[in-house]
Amino acid sequence: MLLTYLKISLRTLLKSKGYSLINLSGLAVGMAVAILIGLWIYDELSYDRTAENYPRVARVMQHQTANGEVFSQYAIPAPLENELKTTYGSSFRYVALASWIGGHFLNSGDRQLSRDGLYMGVDAPHLLALKMHYGTRDGLKDPHSILLSRSTSVALFGEGNPVGRRLQIDNKQEATVTGVYEDLPYNSELRDALFIAPWELLVLSDPFVRFAHETRQWGYNSFQLFVQIADNTDFATVDNRIRFSKYRRVLPEDRKYKAEIFLHPMSRWHLYSHWDKEGNQTGGQIEYVWLFALIGVFVLLLACINFMNLSTARSEKRAREVGIRKAIGSLRSQLIGQFFGESLLVVFAALLAAVLLVELGLPWFNDIAGKRMTVLWLNPVFWLLLVSFAGLTALLAGSYPALYLSSFQPVQVLKGTFRAGRYASVPRKVLVTIQFTVSVTLIIGTMIVYRQIQYTKNRPVGYSRDGLVMVQMKSPDFHQKYDVLKNQLTTSGLIAGISQSSGPVTGVWSSNGGFDWQGKDPALDAEFATNWVTEGFGELVGWHILQGRDFDPRLATDSVSVLINESGVRFAGLKNPVGTILKWEGREYPIIGVVQDLIQDSPYKPVRPGLFFRNPKEVSWMVLKLNPSLPVSDAIARMERIFRQVIPAAPFDYQFVDDAFAKKFADEERIGKLAAFFASLAIFISCLGLFGLASFTAEQRTKEIGIRKVLGASVLNLWGLLSKDFVGLVILSCSIAVPLAWYGMANWLQKYEYRTDIAWWVFALAAIGALAITLLTVSYQAVRAAMMNPVKTLKAE
Repeated sequence: MLLTYLKISLRTLLKSKGYSLINLSGLAVGMAVAILIGLWIYDELSYDRTAENYPRVARVMQHQTANGEVFSQYAIPAPLENELKTTYGSSFRYVALASWIGGHFLNSGDRQLSRDGLYMGVDAPHLLALKMHYGTRDGLKDPHSILLSRSTSVALFGEGNPVGRRLQIDNKQEATVTGVYEDLPYNSELRDALFIAPWELLVLSDPFVRFAHETRQWGYNSFQLFVQIADNTDFATVDNRIRFSKYRRVLPEDRKYKAEIFLHPMSRWHLYSHWDKEGNQTGGQIEYVWLFALIGVFVLLLACINFMNLSTARSEKRAREVGIRKAIGSLRSQLIGQFFGESLLVVFAALLAAVLLVELGLPWFNDIAGKRMTVLWLNPVFWLLLVSFAGLTALLAGSYPALYLSSFQPVQVLKGTFRAGRYASVPRKVLVTIQFTVSVTLIIGTMIVYRQIQYTKNRPVGYSRDGLVMVQMKSPDFHQKYDVLKNQLTTSGLIAGISQSSGPVTGVWSSNGGFDWQGKDPALDAEFATNWVTEGFGELVGWHILQGRDFDPRLATDSVSVLINESGVRFAGLKNPVGTILKWEGREYPIIGVVQDLIQDSPYKPVRPGLFFRNPKEVSWMVLKLNPSLPVSDAIARMERIFRQVIPAAPFDYQFVDDAFAKKFADEERIGKLAAFFASLAIFISCLGLFGLASFTAEQRTKEIGIRKVLGASVLNLWGLLSKDFVGLVILSCSIAVPLAWYGMANWLQKYEYRTDIAWWVFALAAIGALAITLLTVSYQAVRAAMMNPVKTLKAE
């Protein structure tokens, strides 16, 4: 019986090759999209889960209140580590203070590398459960040791065991390799930790860190802290114990910030990383997980709708078969089984095609999504889910056709009086409406995401990025030989200018409080983003002085003067800012100028109140402007030779300012590209179904078209006759999609403080585009049918 059903199914599919191909193609594309999204979701949900201590590891965070708003931050003071170990030691198994991951130079002999890494406490390798290739997790107990990732070890020392080999960090710290660990997975929040050095080594070599650490500075929120809670407790209990661990230790004047310490579990690092201004957790990447899961379901649903529509549309072709089968004794359950079998056959054929599409398209998809996913060929759970997924798809796609086709009455069918009925097409119209509602909604969403990105990119940044290059001064050699570098680069004609700053042009690395001025509101917590620059910085980056003047290197008094940005003026409530005296840390700084706001942090947020000081001792970045008359590649190559000649122990590691600024849009652009990709596939699947339905409609109405042509109907009249139903359905879809898209995208835009508006023409353009695509899809079949010779279509009568 099963073999008979299989033969019938194959014959039926081969008899209608065009419709079968449309069904197969639509399902294959829909299933491929669903599999890709499934792999993406799996990758997102499995972030950091490879660590064996994953369920009990957390990052220590704090809420602080300033000017009526709660700020939730990862940065904590160094003394908190000892406080947790001594006062709350029973709650923790491991506690590890850490710096931030950043770029460093590693030198061994004549080999030089630029690698991201960090400094951590001795508990870190145990807490992170590092998988050691060589050495042990106790390697950080020696203050002059270092642990290397496998890739870094191979790049620096080649294959083999490097334990015992010596190297230099940033040309100033000597360290001995005491272990090599397996590189952390790409879907790990700490994946850029390509080496780990002891916290004690940073304390010994960095004056600021040593001061903050040894003098127990509770107000210096400059570090990270990771913990693994004890086995006999849980996060909620520990949170309650340590909540006021900082508040009890800070000076009375700092208690106004109401510091509350809490734990952010590793399981929530990646997906739940956003807090609102009241200190409540508001989501994060999990929002996109739900969004793409929903898109995957909808795209697969579109493909299933095609299958249902084409199967039920061709019901009259199968009616006689059903009537004969029922007349000779077939039960309805047997017919349902047969039609489900046909669905399974098509779905599993589509599944094979979908898996092939996924394998071919995964590298491209990874590039868009910023992932390193692979198809889990050797994972039995993957195959179980895939087969279950195919069965569910077959059930979804085949249920309505099977129930509908098996319901025909044999008497009516065999007497020739069977007609599908005037309402038989209603379900198909509903399904087509759903298809285009989903597609148009995705199109509108994609356009608004693109508008938001472009709106923010076009926001005035307050400086010129053209030709600007940044070099971080990671080694003391940069400070010692800066004048030599400046002289050689200038005399070579490679640069149009050079200056220095405390942070990159595209970021603010420091903020400070405690400022005072005449007329200040006593209740105002005066915290400013603080930048230190050297002479010529403003002219180099092309900032705009709105009031007053820029720093003048000829005036010694400018070393204790300050520039303030527009946001700072508004924040401080200064009506006449130039000449105002700012008091900070026992010194007075007159404001000599107002700078137009520079976008250095997120371009989606308002610019923070900021101050610029002139102090060459606080700088750690070089900013260079390339000579515009030279080719960029030639200038960079010659510049590298000069750097290697002057500072041979450090690699030439540079960034273009415009590239660094572009990275600020990476997440939104990635989401926009994925949304555009899925929207295009949704339209493709919808049009496939529309093409099939238009083809079948034209086939059904062949004789009607012939009669109308004989009676004088033109090709245009017939085209309109065959197209109007589909156009009406698309118009209905647009009317449903517009309010849905508006509601969804309005909510999405709310998370951006600097955001575009939702223009009416976006909806109009999407609707017009959907109508144009519909007409193009339907017109081929409509015009083809309208141009047929009526003699051929009517001679059978």
